[in-house]
Amino acid sequence: MSVTSTSPLPTRRRAAAVPLLLGALAYTAWVLEVVVSTGLNPVEAYVSELAAADQPLGGLFRATDLVAGLLVLAGAVTALFTLERRPWATAGWAALALFGAATALDSRLPLSCAPTSDPVCAARETAGLVPATHTAHAISSSLAMTGALGAIVLLTVAARRYDWWPALARYGPPLVLAEFAATCWTLVSVAAFTAGQGTWALGVGQRLQVLLVALYIAILAGCVARDGRATGERTAGAAAPGRAGRTEPGRPPAPAPGETPAPPPGRDPGADR
Repeated sequence: MSVTSTSPLPTRRRAAAVPLLLGALAYTAWVLEVVVSTGLNPVEAYVSELAAADQPLGGLFRATDLVAGLLVLAGAVTALFTLERRPWATAGWAALALFGAATALDSRLPLSCAPTSDPVCAARETAGLVPATHTAHAISSSLAMTGALGAIVLLTVAARRYDWWPALARYGPPLVLAEFAATCWTLVSVAAFTAGQGTWALGVGQRLQVLLVALYIAILAGCVARDGRATGERTAGAAAPGRAGRTEPGRPPAPAPGETPAPPPGRDPGADR
């Protein structure tokens, strides 16, 4: 399906790429825990626990999650409606939009406490005595990661199938494998923690998971900003399909400037002399 927007192609690409890149940066705000004291152990704690209602910097991390989700949502929707539509790409942009929307919703449904560092919180969570936002947060987080995984796979397939975005076509497959490995690590660690078997470095696995998502979105943003092939853009001077390079049957191609026209087929060049 062709692009119907009348705005310049570079403008449309930037309109999608800029919010995606800014969203990827906002999604890595948790790295601030390296330079500020959060009171949580990054090896064991969920990333979401940084934004818990009882944490001193919870408001900051809830705000950055909201900004990240809205920016990615804006970039994905812009790409979906302004760039060239192909089945794999359309599905990928829709999945990325789901990730953005669910991430924004996630920030509005914070945990009330940090279960990995607070035994009382963990006991209340096991007994079902925590607010309903804990369950809602788990659902929105699952939707966000489902959207992220879907987008990573679908847009990588689009890059390779349609010959778009060389960097994504090259680095997408290893990022997909790494993301699935980090997701499996996270899910196994969550199951172990729920069963009372320790955290199994849950924090490391989940931080790797979200870092890879942010890295993928940043690479995607760079590809969209630079590569016009994903918008049906042609280089300057390229002729429209169906006209350039074609001649009518029986007629020789037009001569280049300064070149003597070729005689008609079957005619002696010296016949008119």
